[in-house]
Amino acid sequence: MRIVIQCADSKVSGSGRLCTSSGEPVSFVARPDEARASSLAGTYYARPDDPASGEGRSWRDLLCDYNTSVANSLRLMQAARLYKHHAYADLVGKFGLERVFILSAGWGLVRGTFLLPKYDITFNGAAKSYKRRRQQDHWPDFRHLEDTGEPIVFFGGKDYQSLFSRLTFGFSSPRTVYYRSKEPPDVPGCKLVRYDTTTRTNWHYECVTGFLEGKV
Repeated sequence: MRIVIQCADSKVSGSGRLCTSSGEPVSFVARPDEARASSLAGTYYARPDDPASGEGRSWRDLLCDYNTSVANSLRLMQAARLYKHHAYADLVGKFGLERVFILSAGWGLVRGTFLLPKYDITFNGAAKSYKRRRQQDHWPDFRHLEDTGEPIVFFGGKDYQSLFSRLTFGFSSPRTVYYRSKEPPDVPGCKLVRYDTTTRTNWHYECVTGFLEGKV
């Protein structure tokens, strides 16, 4: 079994960032122009697929290169260890890093061992505008999860379900999606399991706990 869980806003302290050619840390957001207009000078904002400073390639390309290097001088975090909530560590403890994948609004579907920089991108409609990735935005997301035939379980809110559906479309692997809403989500080819809870915000963490305890 392989587990996919959506990303989170809260990152662990000390998580590293990619840097410009002049050594300036990069803050990855969905709309850099909006972020620059509302921030103090001295912060370098970019989308993951913007041209990297002085490189002629995208930041996404540079991140791929960084993941092939031996040293981790920028102290980037493994994707499954980047987020504060204990649900991520709990899943890793049960299934191992190799079987936990992160559905990231900034980077796509990434394996748990992949090194990610700190970023501030979300599908959450309540977040500040410069952080929000819209559903209609086109991003060349990573797609690290392969179709091996093993069952896949997804934990995430409605804002992330369509991205999960798109990045696993056509898989033969059985896919199970837990959801909270009264109406089933539109994720073709997936088994849908409603999680009944009064929790509204980040209910999927509660669902993870129940799953690990064998209650759901």
